[in-house]
Amino acid sequence: MFGLGWTEVAVIGIVALLIFGPKKIPELGSALGKTLRGFKEELNANEEATSQDDDDDNNK
Repeated sequence: MFGLGWTEVAVIGIVALLIFGPKKIPELGSALGKTLRGFKEELNANEEATSQDDDDDNNK
């Protein structure tokens, strides 16, 4: 996972917990998940549009 070991991930989690508090962490996780999901959807839509353009160019 990005070249990080489990100890580094644990330290990052503990620091995030100290900075944001236990009530804010689920909200941040939800926002991060929605952001990543939207990013993946846009990448997939862009790849599909690019492949359709390539197919159209090959059919000419």
